[in-house]
Amino acid sequence: MKHLIYFFVLLASIPALFAQNETFYQKPPQAMGDLVDAPSTPWVSLDRRGEWLVVMERSELPSIAELSQPELRLAGLRLNPRNFGPSRASYFTGVKLRRVKDQKEIIPTGLPAQPLLSYVSWSPDEQKIALAHSTDTGIELWVLEVAAGQARRIPGVQLNATMGNPLEWLPDNQSLVCRIVPADRGPIPTPTNVPKGPTIQENIGKKAPARTYQDLLANADDEQLFTYYTRAQLVKVNLSGLLQPIAQPGILTNTLPSPDGKYVLMETLHPPFSYLVPYYRFPRKVEIWDTQTGALVKTLADLPLSENVPVGFNSVPDGPRSHDWRSDTGATLFWVEAQDGGDARREAEVRDKLFVLPAPFMGNPQAILDTELRFSEIMWGNAETALTVESWWANRTQIIRHIHPEGKKPAEVLFNFSYEDRYKDPGTPVLKANEWGQPVLTFAAENMLLMRGAGASAEGDRPFLDKLDLKTKKKTRLWQSQAPYYEYVAEVIDPARLTVLISRESATEPPNYFLQDLRKGTRVALSNFPHPYPQLKGVQKQVLRYARKDGVMLTADLYLPPAYKKEDGPLPALVWAYPREYKSSDAASQVTGSPYRFTRLSVWGAVPFITQGYAVLDNAAMPILGEGEAQPNDSFVEQLVANAQAVIDEGVRLGVVNPQKVAVGGHSYGAFMTANLLAHCDLFKAGIARSGAYNRTLTPFGFQAEERTYWEAPHIYNTMSPFMNAHQVNEPILLIHGEADNNSGTFPIQSERFYNALKGLGATTRFVLLPFESHGYRARESVLHMLWEMNRWLGIYLKDQPAEEAGKR
Repeated sequence: MKHLIYFFVLLASIPALFAQNETFYQKPPQAMGDLVDAPSTPWVSLDRRGEWLVVMERSELPSIAELSQPELRLAGLRLNPRNFGPSRASYFTGVKLRRVKDQKEIIPTGLPAQPLLSYVSWSPDEQKIALAHSTDTGIELWVLEVAAGQARRIPGVQLNATMGNPLEWLPDNQSLVCRIVPADRGPIPTPTNVPKGPTIQENIGKKAPARTYQDLLANADDEQLFTYYTRAQLVKVNLSGLLQPIAQPGILTNTLPSPDGKYVLMETLHPPFSYLVPYYRFPRKVEIWDTQTGALVKTLADLPLSENVPVGFNSVPDGPRSHDWRSDTGATLFWVEAQDGGDARREAEVRDKLFVLPAPFMGNPQAILDTELRFSEIMWGNAETALTVESWWANRTQIIRHIHPEGKKPAEVLFNFSYEDRYKDPGTPVLKANEWGQPVLTFAAENMLLMRGAGASAEGDRPFLDKLDLKTKKKTRLWQSQAPYYEYVAEVIDPARLTVLISRESATEPPNYFLQDLRKGTRVALSNFPHPYPQLKGVQKQVLRYARKDGVMLTADLYLPPAYKKEDGPLPALVWAYPREYKSSDAASQVTGSPYRFTRLSVWGAVPFITQGYAVLDNAAMPILGEGEAQPNDSFVEQLVANAQAVIDEGVRLGVVNPQKVAVGGHSYGAFMTANLLAHCDLFKAGIARSGAYNRTLTPFGFQAEERTYWEAPHIYNTMSPFMNAHQVNEPILLIHGEADNNSGTFPIQSERFYNALKGLGATTRFVLLPFESHGYRARESVLHMLWEMNRWLGIYLKDQPAEEAGKR
């Protein structure tokens, strides 16, 4: 009996011995917490006449209570079942209007007391702004009269935003095309507790490779819920709330009115649905409907399920795709069709054909362009000019052509360049809304296009505005950012007079906006946003330039604490990075960023740790190079270690980094990098890996920039997987992951299994799973706790603090 009692006492003690201690959300030191609550820079928009500036205040981080509200995860979507909208949306929480001529600021009246605004859209005449306001029970349609500063709700409209933007203006400026919740939606489908049979998927001889997606449909109950919440009715709504239905309710993924407002291009999903790919690969019907009568005009295509798209970054579904309207005419459709079966690995002289079909859509479509590479986009200008962009991943090539919109003249190549060669990037054409509110090419004069770009150079980015002569193909520089400021052209107001909206910032001044006359050189300040954290104005930033052992030039942003002096000696350091692949050593060696950009202490990166006495090497270049026939990942590990060695050596050379006290960290692919560095070198004392993927056999049909499948390159997949090399991780590693991660490949199980492997092998590791968080963390409590965990980890392993001391605020 005595032994039996002892046995039961021992059993009762086992849960206490092995259960996790209860944990609560923690907060980092005050200086870091203040950065979490620092105000975001507002979003601004200037009307095309330069009369009104709209300033929208951004929402701050939601609470964990808000984030933990009910959510549906269906077919690659995350939905709020209470209001037929996205579950993780960001909002604007305030609106201000500023009249440019006298700088008078107006706070609009009539808006809800605590607005949650999204899908902000100017009317074509820019006298009104449409807004969606989200509530707990629905998404409302509001319209703001700009000159009057008066907002009002359009009655009787409950928007359905599950598939994206639910509202589009019509050119009469008095009505919109909206997706609304159908009146006949009925009760919410009830899951069947007793299954009618197994869930079955079958493939008979067809190749159907797919990357690893999350939140997919799993059974018939999911299909019913997906249909219930995404099904919408398209209506024409006037500003008094009169609704005119267009077509029957359906799962509407795209509803685009023609520029003249007479038609609407509608894409509707239909079964059979897939359990392998997200909703945008589901079967879809493409149709044109009349906005006046609500009648069907023409069915353009009925496209099948796209589960069998070939492997490759330039592979696409076979058949017509990218349907849209020509933006400079009343009602002309365009689309493209692959000529290689959509297979990027198939040899082909012509990859895509571009077709147009004008109203009334009765004749045969006209092919106006054969592309050498994969079609990317088209920008319409006028009856004589359009620009197309085509690109090819394998050699990083991009071609911009000048074409005749009706194919009456041969296409001319304007630019043919490597898009990873930032120094030779010609920029992108400036687009401006026309009288229909549609984006079209901006001309400074006849045949003179305006182009703007980042202006990458050995001195850093210096944005520019150019004039391009379409006849001679010569460019003339009209304006360029000059030190000590970083400026760029946000909008072109008057292309003939060269009046532009300029955003200006410096290393110590936050971005603000100016209306500038480039010819006269005069400017008017339109905003005066304050420094978001004045207590840290003395942050020291330096753009470093140094060489890898093979001669590839690298860059990093060095941040030092405000009061630091070199005489204080070297500091413990944190290297924060994200690897990127290149096909050219010259491109990999180019300078990125600018020393004159405002030091935004983003809580997502490493810069906040300067408040705790660390040197931070942020955006440390980690190029992975594969020239010629070689692929970058063929020597991934060797190049990664060489990159890390180079950045540490540079910090040591400058006398600011203690080489014995350096940690490395990163998010997503940066987490993958971190785990690999700890497995393959001894340069770092600790690591921090957030929301990474560590076992590449779980992403067998490609990952990041790797196009080869696991079966084509098993050695690459195994060598690059930290999980396969977990026995070599002999430095402490902190793993953080959102339990609801929906990013392709970074399932939470990646961190769970990697942690179990490390623990089983006796490594020093800690695994933090953040409730309700996705790939990027949203809740204020989660972000604060993330910073606490990271600061504690660095305190223990870089500053040799006791765990209790390192965790204190």
